[in-house]
Amino acid sequence: MFSFSSKAQKPITAYDDSVKFGNMMLPGIVVNIPEANFENTLKTWIKELETGTKSKVVTETSDMTIFGAILKDITPNPINVYSRMVSQDSMLLLTASFELKKDLYIERGLFETEYARARSFMFNFAKNRYIEVVNDQLKAEENKLRDLQKELGSLDKDETGMNRAIRSNNKLISAEKDRLIVLNNELTSVSAALIEHNTQLNSMAPGNERDEKEKYIKSLEQQKKKILKSIKKSENRIVKSEKTIDNANRSIPKVGNNQDRTRYRITDQENVVQSYYDKLNKIKAYQ
Repeated sequence: MFSFSSKAQKPITAYDDSVKFGNMMLPGIVVNIPEANFENTLKTWIKELETGTKSKVVTETSDMTIFGAILKDITPNPINVYSRMVSQDSMLLLTASFELKKDLYIERGLFETEYARARSFMFNFAKNRYIEVVNDQLKAEENKLRDLQKELGSLDKDETGMNRAIRSNNKLISAEKDRLIVLNNELTSVSAALIEHNTQLNSMAPGNERDEKEKYIKSLEQQKKKILKSIKKSENRIVKSEKTIDNANRSIPKVGNNQDRTRYRITDQENVVQSYYDKLNKIKAYQ
């Protein structure tokens, strides 16, 4: 018997056993396949037995039989294989008996070369299935890591966008305040002109000159209305920008906390992924 184990993965063992197939007690080899899915492994085993031959596996209850299987890893000649797969304690047990000729079975002490090859064939089948299982586990954990990295990237993008918004809105506020200074100066000037020309209008007699004065005062009133509208617009822009800045300043610490949590989760997940890499590499080293 030979076995391999580590903290990160379960051992694979291959050993001899006399097994009952139907009414017959046959010399066989048993191998365990850790963590494997029963249906998937059973399909792969049947495919392995049927590859290269027209023979088909016949299943009766849990016993499988195939006559004339081509298993060149064991022998160049067609052989009969009696096998069984059962689930036990989070692993599968695969048992197989190999018949070289009628009533001549591969077993230790009689066909040493074929026995060593058969045991290796069984062990490698289990090993390859275990590798497939851990590969799938590794891919699932790598996908989780990629999702976390994308999440962090999205948070970084949010933070960058908010900082950019703060800079942009601060620049807009500064520009609008400068504009307000100009607009308020214009308003002061126009308001003073209106007072002056209205005073003049009150002392003017009816006629063309008064009519022209009234037209001019009306244009000043329109100009004042336009300036007031522009002032209101600038003030609204400032309020809106200040609100955007305030929201960004309140959101940035929250984003920062989420970034920190996500970085911790990424570090943890990187360790998980590495543990599966280690697990896979140790299984690949089984021999």
